[in-house]
Amino acid sequence: MIEGSGIESRDLPGGTVTFLFTDIEGSTKLLDQLGMNYAQLLADHNRILRDVLEKHFDREIDTQGDSFFVSFPRASDAVAAVVKIQRTLAEHSWPPEVEVRVRMGLHTGEPWLVDEGYIGMDVHRAARIAHVGYGGQVLLSETTTPLVRDDLPDGVSLLDMGYHVLKDMRRPEHIHQLVTEDLPSDFPPIKSLEALPSSAGAPELDTITLRREVGPCP
Repeated sequence: MIEGSGIESRDLPGGTVTFLFTDIEGSTKLLDQLGMNYAQLLADHNRILRDVLEKHFDREIDTQGDSFFVSFPRASDAVAAVVKIQRTLAEHSWPPEVEVRVRMGLHTGEPWLVDEGYIGMDVHRAARIAHVGYGGQVLLSETTTPLVRDDLPDGVSLLDMGYHVLKDMRRPEHIHQLVTEDLPSDFPPIKSLEALPSSAGAPELDTITLRREVGPCP
């Protein structure tokens, strides 16, 4: 049994899987602002995520406070899920003067599946990608991007964010952002340790935009 998930490791997809990490940006400030009413906000957030995720073949690995760790057997299912979640969050009626913005990161890899769940650098890489983003932003790793490029939902495209050095990761990551036409897509520079020049890795032929400056690292 995986602690906090209610599922056993044998129920998890093995082999190549796509990980999703999410959390609410500024959740501590929201708690301070709302007090006890934050409990209802968090319950609504969790319900929205779970209602969407269960329709896209996910497996919820762990949930701590406002953070979700989820796996998918297919990268395209993961992308369809995050787009639907972001749209549903944007449409939801939150308390007055409150914005609920969730940052998300997707990475596809081949982790080890053990009794406790997944282990391996792919889990940490997925978490690092999520943590350099901002609320409302969805970032994809260089392994996830080619798997979904030709199967994006309607109104969704990819924005090339360039190569970035992530905390405790030995190789840089070529990151893309999902752009959904009816949602905000202009964010500050992502919070990696360093943005690398194009020569650091093979640039893609269909680069959509120039790499943005790097933001402060968390």
